[in-house]
Amino acid sequence: MTVRRKLFLAMAALVGSLSLIHILIAVFVVNGALKYMDIANRDEEIAHLADRLLDYYIAHDGTWSGIDAAKLFSSDDANPRETSFLLVSKNREMLLLAGSRNEAEIRTFGEKHDLVADGVKVGILYYYHPEAANLTKLQYGIGSSVTVILLAFSVILLLVSLIVAYWLAKRMTAPLQALVPAIDRLGGGELGAQVPVLGKDEYGKVAASFNAMSTQLERTEMARRSLVADVAHELRTPLTILQGRLDLLQQQGRAAEPHELLSLQDELIRLGKLVNDLHQLSMAEAHKLVLDRKAGSLAELLRRILNRYGEEAEERGMTLVLEDRSGNPQLWLDWDRMTQVFLNLIGNAMRYTPDGGTVTVGIEAEHEAAGNEAPVVVAAIADTGPGIAPEHLPYIFDRFYRSDDARDRNSGGMGLGLAIAKEFVAVHGGAIEAKSKIGIGTTFVVKLPASPKNNDFGFAGVVP
Repeated sequence: MTVRRKLFLAMAALVGSLSLIHILIAVFVVNGALKYMDIANRDEEIAHLADRLLDYYIAHDGTWSGIDAAKLFSSDDANPRETSFLLVSKNREMLLLAGSRNEAEIRTFGEKHDLVADGVKVGILYYYHPEAANLTKLQYGIGSSVTVILLAFSVILLLVSLIVAYWLAKRMTAPLQALVPAIDRLGGGELGAQVPVLGKDEYGKVAASFNAMSTQLERTEMARRSLVADVAHELRTPLTILQGRLDLLQQQGRAAEPHELLSLQDELIRLGKLVNDLHQLSMAEAHKLVLDRKAGSLAELLRRILNRYGEEAEERGMTLVLEDRSGNPQLWLDWDRMTQVFLNLIGNAMRYTPDGGTVTVGIEAEHEAAGNEAPVVVAAIADTGPGIAPEHLPYIFDRFYRSDDARDRNSGGMGLGLAIAKEFVAVHGGAIEAKSKIGIGTTFVVKLPASPKNNDFGFAGVVP
């Protein structure tokens, strides 16, 4: 059963139940009120008439034969213009009809009284009085009218409510109906399937989340497919070089000179780095990376890295700037891993900064959030390169993601560097983010928790 049908049936059941309860309450109240309408007591008149009839029955040896109203009552005993009565046998056969009313009217609106002689029921008396009968008719008419009106009103209300309930159910489930085909397409392998976002309510949020999930699945699938080609390319190139050089040496049939082995060693180093990067990234994502934490200075690490790139910067006419406003706090980090992080970030900044540009590395201490006593050290690496397009910026830390699919291995590698940097920073309890403007440059911001040991800005904490 569909959600729309379930919702419609639930609304219909609710409306029907409320209508039924309304009818029962109204009928109960009206009938209860009618019962308390004052009716004059006619018991004495009925008892007198019953006694006269029983006297006749006993006097005629327990039979009703020959009974006649004119002989039974004098003109002073009954006034046919005002009252009427009906005598029937215990088998409900008419024996005597007196007065101006017909049998059916007396049976319906007359007061019923059983005639009993010697403990045996011998007949039934129906006594009709105009005042009591009119009040009974009024009670019956009002009760019937109210019941009919309530039933008609309830039927109309029920029909209108069912129409409204169907419309509401259709309207409320329309976004889900639009989502189901997209889910089916996504399940069938059509990654990236999108649905229209029809509002800002919960359905709109579900649709937006579905679109984001579908887009992410599509990107992940594209990255997975690209991984095979990228890894094959990265492995094939050095392997081809190794195979060609070794084949040449074998064909020449002579001992290899040391300088001829340098190129082979370079390719082996490249292969080892690729395999090591993949291994470290997998370990970090599985939370199985072992850290060798030691106290140290982030400023000193960054200064050494900048000095390492100093010769290249001088050749390209670039300016490397280190701005340390942190007070040189001690950090409790795995310095080998963090060296890899900042080598990657500063190397990227150098790679994409044109000749004559500037790479600025700033360090400062700040609170992670307002009211949080745990300080963090922030390192910002800013370049004056071309920047990163906004549509690529949210995904640059994804594995194997490259904003330019056409760039070759010499200008961008496999797209593992930033993914590894993000995971290494995360396992230290920190965070990394990127900010960029086209034509102005890109800034990578790394936040790391400060060690409570020997810090210069007076915060205390727990060493991890």
